[in-house]
Amino acid sequence: MLDAVVVGAGPNGLTAAVELARRGFSVALFEAEKTVGGGARTEELTLPGFRHDPCSAAHPLGVNSPAFRAMPLQRYGLRWAQPELPMAHPFPDGTAAVLSRSVAETAASFGPRDAGTYRRMIEPLLARWDTLMQDFMSLPLSALPRDPVTLARFGLTGLPPATWLMRRFRDERAPALFSGLVAHTIAPLSGLATSAIGLVFALAGHARGWPLARGGSQSISDALAAYLADLGGAIHTDYEVKRLDDLPPARAYIFDTSPTALARIAGLGRYYDRFRYGPSVFKIDYALDGPVPWTAKEARSAGTVQVGPYRCDIGKALRAASVEDRAPEVPFLITVQPSVVDPTRAPAGKHTFWAYGHVPNGWDGDLTDAIERQLERFAPGFRDLVLARATAGPPQLAVRNANYVGGDIASGSVGGLQLLLRPKLSLSPYTTPRPAVFICSSSTPPGPGVHGMSGHNAAKAVWKRLRAS
Repeated sequence: MLDAVVVGAGPNGLTAAVELARRGFSVALFEAEKTVGGGARTEELTLPGFRHDPCSAAHPLGVNSPAFRAMPLQRYGLRWAQPELPMAHPFPDGTAAVLSRSVAETAASFGPRDAGTYRRMIEPLLARWDTLMQDFMSLPLSALPRDPVTLARFGLTGLPPATWLMRRFRDERAPALFSGLVAHTIAPLSGLATSAIGLVFALAGHARGWPLARGGSQSISDALAAYLADLGGAIHTDYEVKRLDDLPPARAYIFDTSPTALARIAGLGRYYDRFRYGPSVFKIDYALDGPVPWTAKEARSAGTVQVGPYRCDIGKALRAASVEDRAPEVPFLITVQPSVVDPTRAPAGKHTFWAYGHVPNGWDGDLTDAIERQLERFAPGFRDLVLARATAGPPQLAVRNANYVGGDIASGSVGGLQLLLRPKLSLSPYTTPRPAVFICSSSTPPGPGVHGMSGHNAAKAVWKRLRAS
């Protein structure tokens, strides 16, 4: 009998398997797709030689992840590629606000009236970032916080809605960039604890940047898989699990799946029926004949570019997708340009690029024209560079990754209390009514992103049970 079986080889499933194998437990991992990866994959979606990340591409939480930083992933080929600027947020006048590694440079891009406000908000938290990140990513707390004072200070600033925090600023540039940071998790700006989302992304960028994995996000998954294999863990791909009887006997089963799939496979009935799935995105991967011709010079050297431009525009786009159940007429875009910093992503002189806008869960329309009209506003001549494009709306995203129910790339709505209490109200969110069955996907705290911390936290709950039995 195995000690543990993990179902799903996304970053969280791989991390849970590694954490258990590191502690001497026998582990086998089962993945329905032909390769490991989940939301961290790399494929040639458009033309030969153009390597795209179908989902996540920039990894501010990955490079800062306490779980990943405790593993020798560089030994297994993971290399972080740091762009000159982590992120840029251009405006119609050809200027841009930036998220730089430097707090001073970032503050200066907001203008003199808001520079001091930003520094006073960020610098005390940044000084204690590593312990703050450890405490924040370990929520709900399984032990006493390492730095309760800083965590409390962060909570006082982060628990209110982002709309409250933005009242501290006098001009539009800082709120625009901050609204874009919140929108990375597709949460309405007025939601509970949305200030915390923006703060975490900003602090992560200042601490260690917003890097890309050299060669593509698949490098993260491959490094985790190689490390697991060296630890003696077994990986079985192209193996779909429909019920627990499909798996070998084990003392514990850990699922990197949606709560819906877990309930079906493990016979949990209606246990997760109140879990809500959130909005989706319409994503376009591009093969380009040259770099994106951004009007703002800062955007040309940034790994990630937010295309809003202002907080009212971003708020309208988020409300349309998440509240009004319609696609926005003018979408807010998150874009990533990997080949700016990683030449392995495209043939010489060519570039890879992707952009997505938010749409309702399950939406089956085509947002291509609206996305490209928005890009042309800030990068005139963009369409002339397009060699090929690969589009994916919610139905296609759900096919690519079964955890994206209705195309929800966050694996569950982050609106309201579900940002903090997922997948259920529980002090032990990784456990289920079946004592030997656990869940470790992004549907559990700390939520979406390629960081492995949901898998890490779930593994802690598993090994405590295994040692007690």
